[in-house]
Amino acid sequence: MKILRSLYNWTLSKAEHRYSGWILSAVSFSESSFFPIPPDILLIPMIIAKKTKTWVYAFICTFSSVLGGVAGYAIGYFFYNSIGILIIETYHLSNSFNTFENYYNEYGILIVLGAGFTPFPFKFITIASGVFNLNIFLFILTAIIARGFRFYLIAVLLFMFGEKIKIIIDKYFNLLAILFFILLAGSIMLVKLF
Repeated sequence: MKILRSLYNWTLSKAEHRYSGWILSAVSFSESSFFPIPPDILLIPMIIAKKTKTWVYAFICTFSSVLGGVAGYAIGYFFYNSIGILIIETYHLSNSFNTFENYYNEYGILIVLGAGFTPFPFKFITIASGVFNLNIFLFILTAIIARGFRFYLIAVLLFMFGEKIKIIIDKYFNLLAILFFILLAGSIMLVKLF
């Protein structure tokens, strides 16, 4: 937990950095296509540190995440047999990916919507959307709604209750970090059960 606490403190200090928005954008983009760390880990402390940029940070996260989702879609559509399969195997989800096709063909938009809002690994869904040829315009629209709702909800809560939330995070950081990773691991396990 000391490493996570150090990362949290480092992120708070970097929120004032002139490249903080670019860092947030890079993490948001890459998380939607291949990177394992969700942008919330940066977004939350950055908004807490600089409340005046709340809406800018939420927009950066949403825009970059959807753009990264389009990159993930392209990986699935054009490069699944080379790049996409490597990403899926890195997360040990190749067996789940094969059985996932039936669910995806029936509930594609709802799956994108749910995965975009929850801690579920969004890269899995973006790549699957390309592989299973989900309509790209519906995919982008659904990703904007899901990711926008997620990041702007966080922004609204932090804008309204930022100081109280900061106190709670500082007091219960270890517990919240464990809870977050349980949710993340649980989402990955749900994928493996399919």
